Amino acid sequence: MSKNTVLALVGSLRADSTNQKLAEAIALNAPEHVDVLIHETLGNIPFYNEDIDVEGQVPAAAAALRAAANDADTLLLVTPEHNGTVPASLKNAIDWLSRPYGAGALTGKPTAVVGTAFGQFGGVWAQDEARKAVGIAGATVLEDVKLAVPGSMVRFAEVHPKDDAEVVEQIKGVFVALEESRTAAAA
Repeated sequence: MSKNTVLALVGSLRADSTNQKLAEAIALNAPEHVDVLIHETLGNIPFYNEDIDVEGQVPAAAAALRAAANDADTLLLVTPEHNGTVPASLKNAIDWLSRPYGAGALTGKPTAVVGTAFGQFGGVWAQDEARKAVGIAGATVLEDVKLAVPGSMVRFAEVHPKDDAEVVEQIKGVFVALEESRTAAAA
């Protein structure tokens, strides 16, 4: 079985982000044939603007994001919920990856969305909005890959998600669904 590279984009820029911790737990629980790479520089990418998206002049952070996404087999968006929707940093990454129109790094890229949030539903609104945005941008949205962990600020106040048995089981389910999607796409 060949290695599958999953690029994780974390929508929270906060140093003690529960979504960053969730991404770390996902990377730690990846099967042997999966490499999870967490992209660390979403906060350094300027807001998308066609005036600066010029060949040879694309900001370095945006170019690095595009290169990482192009090299990945699958994208995994790990998102908190900001005012009922996806955070600006993650939406901005989607915008950069959607260009050039019809040929961006998202075009046809299998993409899953997971996350955790303080509220009782675990950020499902933000996850739905992220799925909508990446789908419109041309990604192949993996609708069956879901993980929404509610009550993140309390639940992970003293326990890292990698040490939460229920979350680890849900992460394993994410990888099963990713593998099923990969197998179905190859058929």
